Amino acid sequence: MKYLVYVELKNGRPSGAALELVSAAKKAGADAAAVLAENGCEDAAAEAAKFASEVIILDGAALDPNGRPTEDYLTAALAKLASDEGADGVLLSAAPFNRNIAPRIASRMGAGCITDVIGLSAEDGSLIFTRPSYGGTVLEKQSVIGGKVVATVRSGSFDAPEEGAAAQPVHKTIAVDDADLRAKITEFIAEAGEVVNLEDADVIVSGGRGMGSEEGFKLVEELANELGGVVGASRPAIENGWIGRTHQVGQSGKIVTPKLYIACGISGAMQHVSGMMDSGYIVAINKDEDAPIFQIADVGIVGDVHKILPLMIDAVKAHKAQ
Repeated sequence: MKYLVYVELKNGRPSGAALELVSAAKKAGADAAAVLAENGCEDAAAEAAKFASEVIILDGAALDPNGRPTEDYLTAALAKLASDEGADGVLLSAAPFNRNIAPRIASRMGAGCITDVIGLSAEDGSLIFTRPSYGGTVLEKQSVIGGKVVATVRSGSFDAPEEGAAAQPVHKTIAVDDADLRAKITEFIAEAGEVVNLEDADVIVSGGRGMGSEEGFKLVEELANELGGVVGASRPAIENGWIGRTHQVGQSGKIVTPKLYIACGISGAMQHVSGMMDSGYIVAINKDEDAPIFQIADVGIVGDVHKILPLMIDAVKAHKAQ
C-alpha cells in the first residue's frame, strides 16, 4: 500500500502534525510519500525526507499571496497525483484548510472520506479508522469499502516518526485545468491579535466561567507563565471578553493534546472536553464535585479556584527556586 501525505509548513518547516501522518501511514503498513507544494519548500522537503520513503515537490502550484497552494489547486493536484502514483489514499492533518479539501479530493478519487481520525489499525485485511463521535462522548470505528480513503488526522494522535534512510526529493509538475481553479485569492487581511500556538504546546492552563472575571482570569495566565505553558480558555471565558478567541479550546476552537492540561473553573461541557480529552495528563479544579470535567480528569481538586491557584503558583515558584 501507498499513501500520499500532505505536508504543510509552519515557519518554513514541516509541521509536527504533518510529520505524524508519516507514522500513521507506517502504522497502516503503507509506504508514505510526503507531498509538499508551498513556495520555497526545498529545505522542508529535505527534512521530510529523513522520515518518508518518498518525497515529492509539486512545481508550478497555484499559490495564494502567502506562497501557499490554493484549495482549488491542491484538491485537483493531490487527486491527480494519487492516480498517477497508484496511491491507496491521502492523509492530511485536521487543520481547517485540510478539512475543507479532504472531501473534495475524495470525491475526485472515488474514495471514502473519514475525518478527525485519532487511531488506526488493521483487522481482517481492512484498515480501521477510529474517530470521536457525538461530541466526543463515544469513539467509533470506520472502514471504507473498496479500500481507497482520504482521511484527516487529529494532531497528537500518533508519535513523531523515527528517522530512516533519507529519500531524495523529486520534483513533479501536475497539470491542473484552468476550469479547476475557480477561485483566486488576491489578498489576506489578518485579524488583529496575538498568535497562539495551542496545538504544539506541552502545557496548557485553561480557564472557564468559574474564574469569575477578567481579573480572576489573570491567575490562569500567571500559572501558565510559571509552568512555561500556554493559556487556553473555554467558550464562556471568550464570550465574556476575558481573553481573545485565539485561546479557545474545544469544538469551535482548537483541538489540543498537551502533555499536561489544567482546567480551572471549567465545568466540562462536551463542546470543550472534545477538544482536550486526549491530553496526556488532566488536572481539573472546580468547586462543584459533580462537574463533568472530573469524569475525564487524572486528578480532580474540589474547591475554590481563586484560593487553589495562588497556592499552586507559589508551589511552582518555590520548586523553581530550589
